[in-house]
Amino acid sequence: MRAGDWLIVSGQIGLRDGALVDGGVDAEARQALANMAALLAREGAAMSDVVKTTIFLHHISDYALVNDLYIEAFGDHRPARATVAVAGLPLGALVEIEGWAWVGGNA
Repeated sequence: MRAGDWLIVSGQIGLRDGALVDGGVDAEARQALANMAALLAREGAAMSDVVKTTIFLHHISDYALVNDLYIEAFGDHRPARATVAVAGLPLGALVEIEGWAWVGGNA
């Protein structure tokens, strides 16, 4: 969804081919981040344009693992982030990640 100079990526879960990937939170987080990157690319943006994310975890004990995958996906670029534990996610997912990308040029 574009809103002016912003591109807002709705929460992404580990869906591939219409189903959650197998492999637990590791696989789901990798797929959610890949889905985010693909959505951004379709709009001419990249992970480096993301300035804010929110991560929803079914189990807060998965924070360290998801944090490592997050660092892997974003590299040296570190968007502002909030991570919260939730009682449930769509389709029984273990992780959901949303992002806000600035696509308006130099700030």
